[in-house]
Amino acid sequence: MKTRGTFLLVILAFSIISYCLIGVPSAYSQEVREVNPALSLNINSETFDLGDTIFISGNVKDYDSSSDTFSADITIRITDSKNNIAGVAQIKPETGGDYSHTFVAGGQMSKSGEYTVTAFWNNNVATATFELTGISGSNVSAPTPAPVQSSMDDEPMMDEEPSMSDASSQPACGQGTVLKNGVCVVEEKKSGGGCLIATATFGSEMAPQVQFLREIRDNTVLQTESGVSFMTGFNQFYYSFSPAIADYERENPVFKELVKLTITPLLTSLTILNYVDIDTEEEMLGYGIGVILLNIGMYFIAPAAILFKIKNRK
Repeated sequence: MKTRGTFLLVILAFSIISYCLIGVPSAYSQEVREVNPALSLNINSETFDLGDTIFISGNVKDYDSSSDTFSADITIRITDSKNNIAGVAQIKPETGGDYSHTFVAGGQMSKSGEYTVTAFWNNNVATATFELTGISGSNVSAPTPAPVQSSMDDEPMMDEEPSMSDASSQPACGQGTVLKNGVCVVEEKKSGGGCLIATATFGSEMAPQVQFLREIRDNTVLQTESGVSFMTGFNQFYYSFSPAIADYERENPVFKELVKLTITPLLTSLTILNYVDIDTEEEMLGYGIGVILLNIGMYFIAPAAILFKIKNRK
């Protein structure tokens, strides 16, 4: 009995020692993961005034430009305290995984309060917050990313002088917005990205289908006030889920083909806008509502009618 008790004590002591020895590396590895995350995100300041430059930077640990999966772009999204989108950008990391982008506090980012910056990359998410005071002033500058050649040092002074007189009389529009009729509205760049799902589906921003969507948006929809209002509301909805879908498409080829099959009828219906002249707000609303109703019919009413007929036959 005494021998059995001694044996149990030895086993218990060995178990405690083993647990401690195993537990130390686990805690250490967890600390390493936190220090070196897969996706990092940094901001040059915690507080900004109107007109300040917001410099966002970070690193993608596993970025590989030669891999279809690990060469994905980074999507940066800035939202206010009510989760309204104040800025969006799509960034291609450098070879080593470093990335950076600048926004200017103003336009849709002009209300005082807390803002959240979120970076998306291959199902990795990083967040940071900053406070906007809502007053003009300090003009926080972005860190200088790299030295510039001496032949270029004298050039900026030529370009900045004329813009200073205009800045005092016009509101400052933030990154991703543009001044139109005295109001800052969402800027849609003709050569830029933005169609995250279509780009992931067809493999490139230069794919004909992506260029077609961009041309419809820039040359037709955004030429009217009602179209601009529609795109502003649509972007709030679209960018709330599109980064996650685009990332999943890159990881799952079957899902990618399913999305391609799903959006093909939508692309076909939008070709109607290439054959009509839209010069007034009424025409934009008429054709826009017509295209929306057409898609509702194709995606919802037609499948429901087919299923109803099949069910009645049984």
